[in-house]
Amino acid sequence: MGLRKAKLADVEYIQKLINGFAEEGLMLARSRHMLCEHIREFLIYEEGGQIKGAGSLHILWDDLAEVRALAIGKDYQKKGLGKMIVDSLIEEAKELGVPKVFTLTYQPGFFAHLGFHSVNKEELPQKVWQECLYCVKFPNCDENALLIDINLND
Repeated sequence: MGLRKAKLADVEYIQKLINGFAEEGLMLARSRHMLCEHIREFLIYEEGGQIKGAGSLHILWDDLAEVRALAIGKDYQKKGLGKMIVDSLIEEAKELGVPKVFTLTYQPGFFAHLGFHSVNKEELPQKVWQECLYCVKFPNCDENALLIDINLND
């Protein structure tokens, strides 16, 4: 089926994918409530009736969005699926007129390969004060912050 917007019926499968990696310490866990509340932000990749990848674009401010909850099934990693999802999310940000997209990740090399560059978390006050306060890792966040500037004129 390919890449598509997520539906509420996908929440259980998205949660299983994400939280499987969270159990390995590779990303933060997501609650069913969070996924339902933000389902419209998610893109998924489906093949053979199974979700093989997911990621979301969360708007924080008129000039800042976040790629978050990116998870690719182990049997689909290193095949371009993560890049496809991130590229689609960045294109969505561009269409919305959001000039900067960031991520907080344990996989900085992947995002650097896509053109993101490292930044200090302090450069992301909208994220820190809106959402990080409620994270189980606050104030000792060990994720890497990376950002990409989007050329809105292309």
